Amino acid sequence: MSINTKAYIENYIKIRDKKNNIVPLVFNEPQLKYYNVIKSMYKQKKPIRIIILKARQMGFSTETEAIIFKNVVTHHNYNAGIVAHKEDSTANLFNMSKRMLEYLPDDIKPERKKSNAKELVFNNEQGTGLDSRMKVMTAGGKGIGRSDTFTALHLSELAFWEGDKKTTMTGLLQAVPNTPDSMIIIESTANGYEYFKDMWDKAVAGENDFYPLFIGWNELKEYSMPYTGFSLTQEEKDLQQQYNLTLDQLTWRRWCIKNNCSNDVNQFKQEYPICPEEAFLSTGNCYFNKENIIRRINSVPKPIVEGKFTCYYDGTRIRNQKFLEQEKGTIKIYEYPENRVPYVIGGDTAGEGSDYFTAHVINNITGKQVAVLKQQQNEIEYVKQIYCLGMFYNKALIGLENNFSTYPTQKLMELNYPNQYVRKKEDVYNNKYEKSFGFRTTNITRPYILGQLQEIVHDDIEVIQDIETLREMLTFIVNDKGRAEAEEGYHDDLVMALAISYYIRNQQSFTKFDREPKYDNLEDEINKIFGEEEISEGDYGDDIVPF
Repeated sequence: MSINTKAYIENYIKIRDKKNNIVPLVFNEPQLKYYNVIKSMYKQKKPIRIIILKARQMGFSTETEAIIFKNVVTHHNYNAGIVAHKEDSTANLFNMSKRMLEYLPDDIKPERKKSNAKELVFNNEQGTGLDSRMKVMTAGGKGIGRSDTFTALHLSELAFWEGDKKTTMTGLLQAVPNTPDSMIIIESTANGYEYFKDMWDKAVAGENDFYPLFIGWNELKEYSMPYTGFSLTQEEKDLQQQYNLTLDQLTWRRWCIKNNCSNDVNQFKQEYPICPEEAFLSTGNCYFNKENIIRRINSVPKPIVEGKFTCYYDGTRIRNQKFLEQEKGTIKIYEYPENRVPYVIGGDTAGEGSDYFTAHVINNITGKQVAVLKQQQNEIEYVKQIYCLGMFYNKALIGLENNFSTYPTQKLMELNYPNQYVRKKEDVYNNKYEKSFGFRTTNITRPYILGQLQEIVHDDIEVIQDIETLREMLTFIVNDKGRAEAEEGYHDDLVMALAISYYIRNQQSFTKFDREPKYDNLEDEINKIFGEEEISEGDYGDDIVPF
């Protein structure tokens, strides 16, 4: 893609518009935003990798075809592949490219060697010229793209591909070299929780090289109709305030729900989302209040800091904690501790069907989530982080699940951690405590703690501050057998840890402590722990080893 791509397209490319007229392709607002992302990557000499979650009729497929077509007809040895989800869509995309070629001015139209139902090749009979081609394919075909090498790939409506999407994508992605002139564009409307959703989530989390681009329906000016004077519902008032919608936009929204979406607002949200979370409607029944979660996702704060604790272990105790700031850290802190304030930490340990150790820190006076821990399986590291978190948050009450491993709880006992949750027998109504630390998830406790969390999401969701926790809640469903659990292929580690955190609160004070504060000057202590000073092993003697 050269820097004059936009000028080339708007001057020379013709398309068929929604009224069936042949017109120049002039970028609308979403298309221009998309183009600027590509332009930025091109200027940085980065391979262009973009995944687009879209509302319907935004023009991204058309724009992608135009960009690829321009590159094919102006570059030597440029091979492009286009994959659509069904035969008629494949034909439509190919016909769009042929139309672009048909209306190209003669003085810049390349010589075409051949054209068939699936391929355009630009070359002359002597084998000289561009030697470029454009090939269209339909998803679901056996081994599509495996024998090809492409400079560019346009993968359309991935969420609706038939067959084994992962296997098909593995073959296609390997057909594109990871060079600065290469391009892979994935664009799709949502279709529940499946392979496209997984790729999107990984892009958002920075776990693949794709740039996640979402543009809501409200960013396209044509989605507007003259206001007819109706009274707004509460949902419409909330949308108006949150997204600065005009009355004309809300009028179009009402019209579209009624006429294009069978009067089904959830169908509208999937086809015309205003935020990514609206697009991915769960295929099962979401256990939590979905509307509250989506609303909260769009207003959550960013963490103050991310990172992990470092410390030293002398065989008996942990000391000299420091916080190492990292871009994507194990721990996200939303609020620092306050003097005399009681805190609670509930944790879910990795076990059967679970990949992560998680924990949440709760301000026990306000009930607000103030820190979150999430890490891959490593029990020793988990204990270190939990211990340091607990001590930092005023010796917080810690309750860790013991179903699959008692190691973290036992290790905290060995380290003389001063405030662990004491488990009581939940099936005996005598209110007596047994001398056993940690939390057990059972057929009795599990429905209760989840029900309690469900109430919080419904009545007081503002206390939940972590966006990853909220997104995990959206994939926590009631299955066909009536069991509340993570949707297949997703996790519930953060959900269960938060449920445990709120459940164990009764063993911690709900008011400020009367005792002297842990630190004479809490601000100085925070600055010390979060300062840039490095700790070296030699500073503390030979008997101290890293833990």
